[in-house]
Amino acid sequence: MNTNNMNKYKAAWRASLLLFGCVPAQAESTELLFLNWSDYIDPEILTEFEQRTDIKVKQSYFDSDTARNELLLETEGKGFDVALISGASIRILAKRGWLEPLDETAIPNLKHIDPRWRTTYEEADAYGVPYSWGSVGIAYRRDLVPFTVSSWMDLFRPAPMLHGKVSMISDSPELIGAALKALGYSLNSTDMEELKEAEALLQAQASAVKTYKYLSLDEHSALVSGEIAMGIMYSGDALMVQGYSDDIAFVLPKEGGNVWVDYLSVLSASTEKAAAKQFINFLNEPDIAARNARYIRYATPNRAAEELLPTEFKQDPIIYPSAEALEKSETYHRLPARTQKRRSAIFFRIVY
Repeated sequence: MNTNNMNKYKAAWRASLLLFGCVPAQAESTELLFLNWSDYIDPEILTEFEQRTDIKVKQSYFDSDTARNELLLETEGKGFDVALISGASIRILAKRGWLEPLDETAIPNLKHIDPRWRTTYEEADAYGVPYSWGSVGIAYRRDLVPFTVSSWMDLFRPAPMLHGKVSMISDSPELIGAALKALGYSLNSTDMEELKEAEALLQAQASAVKTYKYLSLDEHSALVSGEIAMGIMYSGDALMVQGYSDDIAFVLPKEGGNVWVDYLSVLSASTEKAAAKQFINFLNEPDIAARNARYIRYATPNRAAEELLPTEFKQDPIIYPSAEALEKSETYHRLPARTQKRRSAIFFRIVY
């Protein structure tokens, strides 16, 4: 949706409320448009924020980091007030001028954030507030996969009975990074021969892949129905779909994977910056952050919130991987333009 259409949509929506008497014309509520993953915030928390502040939060969804970045590119970063930004993208989007520099005085609950998550990525502490962190691994159906999944190669070289039952992800860093880890390389590799090997592995796997679209997380998920037996999934998402089937398991492969941090950022083009900062500050009230962590089933970077979480949550190895698993894992960092171009070409050859 381009910027003009986005603004027209918001204006028309507000006008329709006035027309049908839903909102008094003299007391129009502030509205924030939040660009987010689906099912990535407790809806009851949004309701509580609106009741407390009379600020409405509407959400617009993306299904991959690549899709979010493409949407922001299409709109030139306009039309949204708050966005959920991956750590690997934050410097790039800030460089384009689309992210508002962080105003720490307007977000006093920033004091609760563990400093290590603020500085995990370049310039993250200047443009974002850590929202959650987690890992990327393999979700699979124990009743459909006749062995215990432990390696990325179980996914990239699936057994014959699993062909057509594999799902991947339409996200360039995750797709190529997982292939590199499967081969024993760094997910940040700049070596052209290693990237060539990763592409060959992805090409060889392609005939077994049913979809590169990220799976839904509700009762209609292909992992729940058994249409998919194994696929790449974010750790907390795996816990969410486990709620619909006890046969679903998740593993952070023995080679390690991507440990990521997501950030909340105010868009520089927002006309509701004060309300956006108020929203981010609200989400970092310890009780609110703890409730939200339990809903989305991801680790919270909010230390005060972590103290409020039950022991079984903090001891769940899917949410909080072991020290050994974290040792073998990595975070994405800035890559040379030549490497980025090569990775983009590989991604489009595989997915499209």
